[in-house]
Amino acid sequence: MKLKLVCVGKLTEAWQKASADDYAGRLKHYCSLDIIELKEEKGGRKGDVTRLLKREGERILDKLPADAWVVLLDERGTQMSSEQLAERLADAMLHAEREWCLVIGGPYGLDGAVRQRADLTLSLSKMTFTHQMARVFLLEQLYRSMTINRNEPYHNR
Repeated sequence: MKLKLVCVGKLTEAWQKASADDYAGRLKHYCSLDIIELKEEKGGRKGDVTRLLKREGERILDKLPADAWVVLLDERGTQMSSEQLAERLADAMLHAEREWCLVIGGPYGLDGAVRQRADLTLSLSKMTFTHQMARVFLLEQLYRSMTINRNEPYHNR
């Protein structure tokens, strides 16, 4: 299975980068993983946010293959347990589904055009996290899903 993570913005804290790199390295034992960081637009004053999101959205859409299955991270999305995400991934792997592209927007969210492109909108929590934290949490959950599917002890259930 091939996973592509498209993120707006870079990880700014050393511990975030170390955590993301750790889980990305672990994930690569199970699947192909490509992480793409896109430039975060600055200057989100009132009225400018729509233009800012449009510019970020155009860059995001440019990185999504036409046949990819797109998972968008958004606090208003569907919540899943770790087991449910693992099951969704296992099903995709079993049926040789298309590449999964997981999208994490910047601090102002995502443009409507990106939302329309999504096959699934996923929420990590009802709480709001920074986009940097969302990346670490998502990578950990993807790794956890792989260990659940292989019946490995990481998940502890």
